[in-house]
Amino acid sequence: MSRYSDRTGPIKLGMVGGGQGAFIGGVHRIASRIDGHYQLVAGALSSTPEKAQASGRELGLADDRIYSDFEEMARTEAARDDGIEAVAIVTPNHMHAAAATAFLRVGIHVICDKPLTATMDDANALAAEVEKADALFVLTHNYTGYPMIRQAREMVANGDLGKLRVVQVEYPQDWLAEDMPDVKQAQWRTDPERSGAGGATGDIGTHAIHLARYVTGLEIDRLAADLDAFVPGRKVDDNAHVLLRYSGGAKGMLWCSQVAVGHENALRLRVFGEKGGLEWYQEEPNRLWHTPFGEPKRLLTRNGAGASEASTRVSRIPGGHPEGYLEGFANIYTEAAHAITAHRTGATPPAGVHFPGIDDGMFGVRFVAACVTSSKDDAAWVGLG
Repeated sequence: MSRYSDRTGPIKLGMVGGGQGAFIGGVHRIASRIDGHYQLVAGALSSTPEKAQASGRELGLADDRIYSDFEEMARTEAARDDGIEAVAIVTPNHMHAAAATAFLRVGIHVICDKPLTATMDDANALAAEVEKADALFVLTHNYTGYPMIRQAREMVANGDLGKLRVVQVEYPQDWLAEDMPDVKQAQWRTDPERSGAGGATGDIGTHAIHLARYVTGLEIDRLAADLDAFVPGRKVDDNAHVLLRYSGGAKGMLWCSQVAVGHENALRLRVFGEKGGLEWYQEEPNRLWHTPFGEPKRLLTRNGAGASEASTRVSRIPGGHPEGYLEGFANIYTEAAHAITAHRTGATPPAGVHFPGIDDGMFGVRFVAACVTSSKDDAAWVGLG
């Protein structure tokens, strides 16, 4: 039983990072509010005191709950009777481990943006902290929250595709097709000191490979990666082609790019087995195509005919009314809320509740490290370690 066992009502939430001008902070705040499970009451929204104060006041935070140092925030909030129960970490990658550690050590649940960390050393250290902590660790691989992805996962697990043979996943964007020195979001994502050794591989490649793993349940045995930095002077990759060999014999391919002109957020997953195939496109997230071998292609829709319980339990509105990015994010927050509420009293979370955690984060960091190692050795085959 946790020290929050007498808590009722919305989970008091804090945030580290996500101040003025930060895209992902706003996404996390919206996602946390959609189902009414959280109330944002504290934040270390910037390491610059003036910006931290301005950002906090803009969000309606009390002056004494606005911090410019996340370690001070963790100590102070843990000592308050009305302190936060969970914290969202939405900083650049290199700050994830230190911030998460500060809150885990005082028993505050952590909801962290992906990837887990910028380096393997930080990932290992954070994993050790999660193992010791009396607190949950949640990683926001938000695409796992989409209803039709939940259905695809269930169909694969139920054997609807038979033994899997081929997995293809791609995530092309074009927003970094040129140097953008004056754009904050581009600055840190292309700086290896803050993003880590992977550029596109860390930013969107980790989303793509996690989605493939989540839906198929397959584990990578070896990979061969060819990484490029096409924009002159760029110090991290902005395009990657990766061949995948899975344990059990399936083969796969991953392409991620942030210089693919004409693509906005074109995450796609295709899975093929002995008995059929599945196709899902993030820009049409309410649709899942299923083709049983020798039969016509079938369109499954969110909350439509043939929708499974795995998908309907994380859907809010009738079929035909689009749900997408923010709702998928909200599903991760809501699943975490169910687990946090259960943790208050040592209860078991409701059936079906699950979310990405430390294992998923470690997998992502190992994937990026393996891609970088392989590419430096002329796309040699390497294991994930």
